Amino acid sequence: MAQDILIEDSRILAVAKSGSLEVEPGTETIPADGLLAVPGFINTHAHVPMVLIRNLAEDVTPTEWFNDYIWPMESNLTEDDVYWGAQLGMAEMIENGVTCVADHYFYVDRIAEAVEQSGMRANLTWAVFGHEGEERVDQTVEFIKRWQGKADGRITTYLGPHAPYTTSPEFLAMCARKARQINTGIHIHVSETAPQVELSLEQYGITPVKQLQETGIFDVPTILGHCLYPREGDFKILAAANTGIAQAPKTYMKHGMGMAPIEKYLEHSIPIGLATDGAASNNTLDIMEQMRLLAMFTKYKTSDPTVMKMGQVVDIAFRGSAKVMHLEGQIGEVKAGFLADITLLRQDALYATPKANPLAALIYCLRASDVDTVLCNGKVLMQGRKLLTLDKEKIRQEVQSRVQRLSQRLPGTAIAYYPT
Repeated sequence: MAQDILIEDSRILAVAKSGSLEVEPGTETIPADGLLAVPGFINTHAHVPMVLIRNLAEDVTPTEWFNDYIWPMESNLTEDDVYWGAQLGMAEMIENGVTCVADHYFYVDRIAEAVEQSGMRANLTWAVFGHEGEERVDQTVEFIKRWQGKADGRITTYLGPHAPYTTSPEFLAMCARKARQINTGIHIHVSETAPQVELSLEQYGITPVKQLQETGIFDVPTILGHCLYPREGDFKILAAANTGIAQAPKTYMKHGMGMAPIEKYLEHSIPIGLATDGAASNNTLDIMEQMRLLAMFTKYKTSDPTVMKMGQVVDIAFRGSAKVMHLEGQIGEVKAGFLADITLLRQDALYATPKANPLAALIYCLRASDVDTVLCNGKVLMQGRKLLTLDKEKIRQEVQSRVQRLSQRLPGTAIAYYPT
């Protein structure tokens, strides 16, 4: 049934049968006949400016990926690099129908500027390694104070200790204390690989998840990147915490990392959402691809085609991802009272013909290139595949001009060390 969506300012005012809504003369109309309206896609864990080093670390182990490629290349970054990388990533996400992202990176003031210009919604976190010390954490606290609630409320900000394996319990406890003091949350990587969990058990006698609990990280809202290898006692901890877990299945498959116990998370009512991670590990920022991979890999891993039914997949993509972002009831549904973050998709491609089951088509047929129009906070960011807030060609030129310098890997220049 065709429906109309009425938007006032930043929110959806009503959704009703087409032609049944009374609107004032002069109201702006966006033609959407034949298009499928879904909530704006949500990317719950990303490193957006890593598009700058896309395709430069392939067919290597996670240890080599960090120590020999990514962290040496990231030592080349300047603030301007990060700004243009953020612009590229946001332009790509808008074209892919993504309206909201949780980003975890460096030089985040410049990312915030790009968010402001793009019109997207973002939770921004300045990543900090343990060896950088409390002074760097204090600098990120100042970043939080500068940007919290800015860009018409589209920007929220969290603290970002990188991970238990790149910090210490004392460092994590200090970050948790500061997050409580300034009333913010924490976005952190945890239990990405089985060796990381074994290392934590060897060093501290507890799992990384237990370490987050004991250091007070779970005393504030958290976004957990990955969490592929929880131990049995971790589920109870996670279920009691104000947390959500971001899942980026393409990264896990590509790097041979395994897969999180999705069914057990759902069984314990632990929120999970979709994520791309960075384009250096995933190669794209396409949430629709993550959606179908999550469904198919769960079926494959369990050898059960009846698990991860379509309704559950869509629920994870939208409502689940909104919960992970701590924006439940605000985004993730096309419903009166919700923020007007909406993606409109074409349904006329041959690979989606005939039109029979829109849910199956959304998950298993439609592509990011079918995204036609994107709105965030009630503002149109793309219409008819034309970006309206960002200069695509300027971004392409700026990023391409940086590739040769950014791809250099000089000995002894890595920004951190990945323990094995």
